[in-house]
Amino acid sequence: MTTSTTNLEFAQNYLGTLADYVTAVAWSPVDSRLAAVSAAGEVALWQNEELNILQSATSKSIDCVAFSHDGKFLAIGGQDGWVKIWHDGELIANLDNAPAWVDKLVWNPQGNQLAFCIKTYIQIWDAEKNEVITTLNFEDSSPLGIDWSGDGKHLAVGGNKGVKIWTSEDWDEEPYLLAMPTVSLAIAWSADGRFLASGNMDRSVSVLEWGNPDPWVMRGFPGKIRQIAWSDINAPIGAPLLATSSVEGMVVWEKLADESLGWEARVLTNHVDIIQGIGFAPGSFLLASAASDGWLCLWKKAKTVSQVLTGISNGYSCLAWHPQGKLLAAGGDNGEIIIWSKVSRNKGFGKS
Repeated sequence: MTTSTTNLEFAQNYLGTLADYVTAVAWSPVDSRLAAVSAAGEVALWQNEELNILQSATSKSIDCVAFSHDGKFLAIGGQDGWVKIWHDGELIANLDNAPAWVDKLVWNPQGNQLAFCIKTYIQIWDAEKNEVITTLNFEDSSPLGIDWSGDGKHLAVGGNKGVKIWTSEDWDEEPYLLAMPTVSLAIAWSADGRFLASGNMDRSVSVLEWGNPDPWVMRGFPGKIRQIAWSDINAPIGAPLLATSSVEGMVVWEKLADESLGWEARVLTNHVDIIQGIGFAPGSFLLASAASDGWLCLWKKAKTVSQVLTGISNGYSCLAWHPQGKLLAAGGDNGEIIIWSKVSRNKGFGKS
């Protein structure tokens, strides 16, 4: 593994610990609060340099956590089937779905509607009405990936046989189907809603340009696609970069001008164990990857390692960028929560 760095980009400014494996971390979109959840059932909130426990260990894993677009609502879901929602620090809703395991949830980026998965269904909970307003049937399997488009008008859900896309303006309308002869494991919309990417069980990546019925399919990976992430800015050709991870390697895809050639691949190798989280810094091509080898790598311009962040006793389990890109958080296998802050002062992120 490469460990050398050209300059110090980020420095650690917080280290805390939960009782077990950190399953997910999420930043508030409007301030510097960080939520973290663990396999022991803890829900923690970091703010003002302190870690406060919203829910103590329950012995049942919490697997997903997310803030609403305005930062007022915090939702969690997990092994016990409960979806819990806090409003400005007060627990306001307990949605009991037991014995179903809730491991996927996501807020509408334009409104306070929460989508979460139970068994083969997706439910939409409306914060203003404090009720579930619709239940969608994925039918072919449990949903394995879920994401709203940036305008909040489309909800994509992946699983066996592909991806289904519902229109939030009419939930009763038949969903668009991106059919596949495999299982969609991870999905993500590009920030502008132009592209939808799916990482698949058969070691392929599918990219759908919304409005074009013919997706690109990229193959040749060493294993199933575990993580996908888009940059929120465009490369010179006018399309964002797409990062995908499989086992211990990553591939960055850049769209070519010639539509018939599709996307050009750039292979990134530095990790020696499974990559558990990837993400582009907002407003930047700076790419982060966190792996079970205990290394969090920062890739300048999504090409070369510029810094390696360590500090945990075992492996990394997840990561999340702050919306302004000046803070980076990660969770560890032994319960660590680490936050780094940007220290470079001569330039902003630009297109690092």
